[in-house]
Amino acid sequence: MSLSLSRRDGGPDDAMADAPALSPKDNDASSSDGDTIKGDREVEHIADILEEERQSAETPVPPIGNTSITNRYRELLEAAQETASSDGSTTDAIPRRAGSPAGSLMSIPDDSPSAQGSLASFPSSSSVLPSRGSRPGLGSPAPSFRPFDRRFQSRISSPSISSPRPSSPAFLTGHSRSVSVTSNLVLDPGETVTPSPPWEVVRWTKLKKLNGQAFSEAGKRNFGSPTCVAVSASIVLGTSKGIILMFDYNQNLKMIIGPGTKAVESGPITAIAISADHTTIAGGHANGNIFTWDTTRVARPFLSIPHLDPSQLQHRAVDGHVPNTVITHLGFLGTRHTALVSADDKGMAFSHLATRGTGAFGRTVKTTRILGRYPDAKPPVGKTLKPSTILAFSSLPLGNVEIATDTMGLTAMLTPYLLVIVSTTPIAQTQHKSARPKEVAAHGAMTGCLAWFPAVKLKVADPVSGSQMSKVKLVYCWGNVLTVLDVDEEPSEDKDKDRPPSLKFRARSRWKCEEAIVAVQWLSRSVLTVLTITQRLIVLEDRSMRMTEAFDLIHKHIYHVDRFSKQLHSLVEQLDEEDTSMHGVVADAFYMSFKAYKGRLFLLGFNDVSIGALSNWADRLIALMENGDYVGAIRLATSYYTGDTNKLTIGLPEDAALRHSMVLDKLMEIMSASLKYAFGQRKKNRGATDDSRLHELAETSFVACQSVGDVDFLFDEMYDWYEDAGLQGIFLETLEPYILDGSITAVPPVVVKAMVTHFVGKGAESRLEEMICHLNTATFDLDQITQLCKQNGLYEALIYVWNEALRDFITPLIDLLALLVPLTQNGHPESGDGDIHGVNAFAYKIFPYLSYILTGRIYPTGDAMPDDVAQKAKAELYWFLFSGKSIAWPKGSSKRLLTKPAQSQEPSFPYLRMILKLDAPSFLSALNEAFEDSFLNDSPEKQMNGSSGRDMPEEQIFGLTVDRQYIVSILMEIMNPTEFAPEDTIYLDMFIARNLPKYPQYLLLSGSTLTKVVAGLCSYPGEDLAEDAQLSAEYLLSVYQPPDMPDLIPLFKQAGFYRILKRIYRVDKQYGKLIQTYFEDPDDRDGVFQCIAFCLQPQTGLTRRQVQDVHSVIKEHSAELVELDPARTAETITTHAQELHQHVLDSVAEHQDLQYGYLKAILEPTNDMSPDRSPDRGLVEQYLQLMCRFDPAHVSDYVGLVQSKDLRLEKLLPAMEESGVIDAAVILMAKEGQVQEAMGRLIKHLGILESALQGLLSGAESQSETVDLQDAAEELMQALQRYTHVGIWLCQGQTKTVRDANPARRRQKSPTKDTLSPDENLWLDLIDTAVQITRRVSTGLQSHTDETEVSITLPNGDDANHHHDDEQSITTVQQSLDTEKLVGLLRSLVQNTFTALLASTSVPAVPGSAAPKSGGSTTTTGSAAAVIGTNLSFLRILRAFLSRAAKSSPNLADLRAVLSSIFSAYAYEESILRLSNRLLERSLFVSVSEAVQLRQRGWRPKGSTCEACGRRVWGPGVAGNVFEAWEVRQAAEERKRQQMKVLGGLSVETGKGKRSHGGSGEGSENGKGKAKDLSPRIEQEEQQYNIDSAGGGGNDEPAKAGAGGLFPDQIRSPISRERQVQALGPLVVLACRHVYHQSCLEMILVKDGVRQTNGYGKDREYRCPIDG
Repeated sequence: MSLSLSRRDGGPDDAMADAPALSPKDNDASSSDGDTIKGDREVEHIADILEEERQSAETPVPPIGNTSITNRYRELLEAAQETASSDGSTTDAIPRRAGSPAGSLMSIPDDSPSAQGSLASFPSSSSVLPSRGSRPGLGSPAPSFRPFDRRFQSRISSPSISSPRPSSPAFLTGHSRSVSVTSNLVLDPGETVTPSPPWEVVRWTKLKKLNGQAFSEAGKRNFGSPTCVAVSASIVLGTSKGIILMFDYNQNLKMIIGPGTKAVESGPITAIAISADHTTIAGGHANGNIFTWDTTRVARPFLSIPHLDPSQLQHRAVDGHVPNTVITHLGFLGTRHTALVSADDKGMAFSHLATRGTGAFGRTVKTTRILGRYPDAKPPVGKTLKPSTILAFSSLPLGNVEIATDTMGLTAMLTPYLLVIVSTTPIAQTQHKSARPKEVAAHGAMTGCLAWFPAVKLKVADPVSGSQMSKVKLVYCWGNVLTVLDVDEEPSEDKDKDRPPSLKFRARSRWKCEEAIVAVQWLSRSVLTVLTITQRLIVLEDRSMRMTEAFDLIHKHIYHVDRFSKQLHSLVEQLDEEDTSMHGVVADAFYMSFKAYKGRLFLLGFNDVSIGALSNWADRLIALMENGDYVGAIRLATSYYTGDTNKLTIGLPEDAALRHSMVLDKLMEIMSASLKYAFGQRKKNRGATDDSRLHELAETSFVACQSVGDVDFLFDEMYDWYEDAGLQGIFLETLEPYILDGSITAVPPVVVKAMVTHFVGKGAESRLEEMICHLNTATFDLDQITQLCKQNGLYEALIYVWNEALRDFITPLIDLLALLVPLTQNGHPESGDGDIHGVNAFAYKIFPYLSYILTGRIYPTGDAMPDDVAQKAKAELYWFLFSGKSIAWPKGSSKRLLTKPAQSQEPSFPYLRMILKLDAPSFLSALNEAFEDSFLNDSPEKQMNGSSGRDMPEEQIFGLTVDRQYIVSILMEIMNPTEFAPEDTIYLDMFIARNLPKYPQYLLLSGSTLTKVVAGLCSYPGEDLAEDAQLSAEYLLSVYQPPDMPDLIPLFKQAGFYRILKRIYRVDKQYGKLIQTYFEDPDDRDGVFQCIAFCLQPQTGLTRRQVQDVHSVIKEHSAELVELDPARTAETITTHAQELHQHVLDSVAEHQDLQYGYLKAILEPTNDMSPDRSPDRGLVEQYLQLMCRFDPAHVSDYVGLVQSKDLRLEKLLPAMEESGVIDAAVILMAKEGQVQEAMGRLIKHLGILESALQGLLSGAESQSETVDLQDAAEELMQALQRYTHVGIWLCQGQTKTVRDANPARRRQKSPTKDTLSPDENLWLDLIDTAVQITRRVSTGLQSHTDETEVSITLPNGDDANHHHDDEQSITTVQQSLDTEKLVGLLRSLVQNTFTALLASTSVPAVPGSAAPKSGGSTTTTGSAAAVIGTNLSFLRILRAFLSRAAKSSPNLADLRAVLSSIFSAYAYEESILRLSNRLLERSLFVSVSEAVQLRQRGWRPKGSTCEACGRRVWGPGVAGNVFEAWEVRQAAEERKRQQMKVLGGLSVETGKGKRSHGGSGEGSENGKGKAKDLSPRIEQEEQQYNIDSAGGGGNDEPAKAGAGGLFPDQIRSPISRERQVQALGPLVVLACRHVYHQSCLEMILVKDGVRQTNGYGKDREYRCPIDG
């Protein structure tokens, strides 16, 4: 497959899916102008190829085959041939077909020996299984490979081959910029230089005469530079001086339009259009004016459509373009000259309809805006307008058939955001809108273009829709995404014929390019041309969206201009990486320079105008032939014939029959001419011709002939050329893969003869054999073929010829058996005279041959035989093997094959005996396949009548009588133990055992015979056959129940047939023996768990005796069971036999790790397993003892979770203490209520740790080895901390237990002042222990020096203090001990203990103990008293501790350091708490302050009228004397401020102890006489009071929880109340910004039944009736 195809055909099938992307631009660096475009030339007809060959013979011929493509193709072919021969065969050999399954020895050897003496690989490549008999000539046999589970296969029968055959022409594609059509390979563009095709993809014609007039200096001076082009019956150019130039196709300047008129005063022509009848031209100018010109009278404009003047723009009475806007697009509507549409660069579009009249002055033009907004138009409320323009614009042109849309004036417009299609007549109406697709690349270049294709009448019906008329369609592009839109007319139900139809728009196809598209045009109905932003031209097929051509036009210097960046600059300047709608750049406009008309492309460049046409298929073939690439021409013509290339682009029809008739003659003509030319050149100059080129020509011609179905050309004409040149080998090598894949089955005899001669001469007999087996034998010379096959050992081909050509199936068998006769003179193969590994190994092909024929398959291909032939072949072979005598063959001859020529008499069944002696397993395997065939019993010929049998030969009649019963009987008679070894007879037993269950209705054997078969299976000769033998016995026992089964059980046990024993015991319900068998079976011991579960489940229904048997077996093998899997054993025993737990544990007493795993699975299961009753105490105790050994860290956790309450401490504590798990012991004793004993044991362990630490410190100086004192000391300190925390937990638990007791009982037994309760004694003991440890260890640390000298023995050192016998001196090193860190850890013991004590004794009293409440002060006093009461416990413990310390120590100096650290820690904690409280209070003040400010700010009302009554409540026009009311309020507030100042002054004068009087009449204590500010609440009440006195009515407070209040200026005043018509009152503004009169809102709420009150009992909280 070529590179271009993989890119073009990779898209999905759905119509809207993205098509393949464009080829990368980097691959095009090798393209040049000359490669793609060859300049100007006229189109020529197809030349006579034969005549060209004749002429070329007289002139130098360009070199052939020297391009990189052909060289690369040749390299790939050579690589394929090397790969094919990598298996060790000759280099000319083709790859072999896959053989039999891996590991099978039943496939035919791949390398058949040749006449030169090559040997077959045996036994590794043999098709047979070696016999197990003692054979001196064969050596040690290989192990069994399950012969009855395999199927014989032939090397040739596999359908898959790999050959150097070239790719099919179906994978060829037309040439593109990336890949030459002469190549069908996938090339790496980074490593190869891809040449351009020899033909012109586009044939360009430069209009020299036109360019000379329009682009010359004189032309530019007179007319201006061309700025746009339009094409119809003439070529029309618009210029920069406002002039229009019209040329005909002879490049004559027919008209100069515009000089002397207002047009030249309107600026450059920026848009141009031609009417449908080519008689009227419209030009749009840079200042917004539009003029149309009648080509018959160009002196003055036909219509003048000026832009709006300033007065019109201001009043906007009419529509039109704004002054100085550039007209970017123009188009005529339908057939009318007076109807057109236009668009400008400001994004506005208009339709212009002129009335009928005489002359330009008699017509008036009505302009209607159809898109966009005027620059000074205000945007809609609440919306912002994005900058916009019209990127593309086109009106629907007319087709060659009339449709309803012709009169609708359809116009398509593309903005940066929308595609809009409008109909302009009879009224402007939007028909379709489509948003920009999401696939457009974000931040890419902003481009837009579109093009219509009208409805046309088709010569041939559309192959997809079947319609004779094509649909109207529109192609439009945004960025790099191209979309094709179909337009359908829906029939209207309205009978009004004048009513326009309704249209349906459907996006049919979508294609994504690699770069932005700037222009698009329809080259034909099915071909699109696309121009990208890098000026790369791409040709697309419409339906498939397949890119057929791509090349650069950068050298054309296409005219382009910036039309849109000024309008859209903000979209680029405000680039936002997160906004995918933004673009990185606004591309220039190309649409005015790229046009298509009647299959031609027109390009307006900066310096010229060019016309281009795509080359058609005939042009491309001629170009290749002229270039000397006849191989490429044949390939390209083949692809044209098959339709696998871009037929639409090159002018070929889609109809296959029509395309075949056009291409076939040319293809055959090219092949004939190519052969004549190539061999003519070789004959003239043999040395200069490369034979590889002829090889390539042969391959290409074969592909072409196969594609067109004309194989006769190969043998009638092509072979003669190669034979005459002595190169028939090239032809035959090319022919080989076509024979092997079945494409060619008939070959003339002369070619067969040449093929045999060629491959035999090369020593490739195996390839020849494979080819012969795939050909039709009717073309063979049988004598030659048979003789050749025998000479070269091609027995597969020989068998194939005998079977297919002569229908003789016995002769091949006789030929193969004849090879064995010399080796079996004395009844067994001889090792001296014959070599079984040599030529005679071909006798082993007997077995696959029998397998194929007896199952109705052709040997060796594996194809099915015809039914009559298969019937005949099977009957003959059965007669040959089972007739019981030697036979003379062919019939009528005296030639008889004797197996014992040296003896006077042949044994019975001689041929069968010989084959069984050769390899009994392989023969029985072939016979096993034959038993599956219906011939033996189900064949309809078995029911023949007497008359039909008389006409059949003897072998047919006898063969039809053979059945399975007869075959088995004969085999049992022949294969007796006296003649065959057990290594052979075992296979007969397996054969019978496997086939009896499959054919019980056809095989009848006695019970004694079957019992012997079972016994034979139990006596297999080697372990490699054990599994096969057991499987065969299972087959047999599935249909046969021996009456003496108990007698066979010992044989089964001896043979190891455990599956059979399990089945027997399960059926007989001997469950104990069944489980015993699982223990004995080494391959399925894990199944014992499932077996025990099955046996002991209630559904099984075991009797008491059976359960006892099962239990006894489990007890007997309990140790083995636990060793298999302790967890599964525990799960099984727990579920089905919990009473066996102790026995199982005792059985593994010597393996405590297994006991631990077993108990863990019982007591801490990981799944949902739960015992029926609580676990036994002994199991839990044993588990804890084992856990202390194997997982001591988990003991304390488990003890805390265990539910057993009566564990024996005396049994568990020694194990816990021995393993150091004191915390678990403490927890266990505490749970048993022995709290004091637990504390004592804990204190004892703390003492042990202290002693260890003291010993470590005291012994450090005397240590002679390096010891890491710091780590050891820290580890001991951490142990002290851990166990101190255990003591704290113990004390806290006891304290909580006492506190949770009955309060009354606790009061009755409350301790006296001097005595301690039990829980307090616990705390005292713990604190005393911690303090004593801290004191003693601190003393030891202080006495210990900061650095301890530790002696380390070093060689060759000097030390005066120590001597050793070996006279090695000792040097000292310093090891420091961080005593400060250790002291800190030590003191934390006491600190943590005191902290926990204080926290436990300072917990507030429970609610039940608090005094009854009688008021706020009483409650506070009671709480404080409760806290003080509980703190008494702490004081008692502290006093007792100090008393004990005084008794134990003469003075408190020793405890001073400890106590000072305790109290300093508490002081530090107190300072931290104070600082935290201060920070919290400050943060709270800031938050409250912000909340107050937000509350006082209020809301701004949404409107100025009451939402209920509709009257204006504020702002201009409000009724009432609002200003006077505001003045009254201001005066009231001033009076209040003065009163507050007076009150404040009095407060200051009163000094200490006086009260300040506020608005509420209550004061507060002022400390040292300073007045305290009024609280916000008092100030708020003052304001409320003031407003009430001014308004005389209800006041308003800002609404809470979602509503807010506002105090506006309309406060009612007593002074103006009488003068007001409308009373003033408070307003309520809610959080939703709706405003109400307070009275109106309250009436609504009362009516709705809503009444809310604030904390003062007044209605102050409101809910909005609108928003809730």
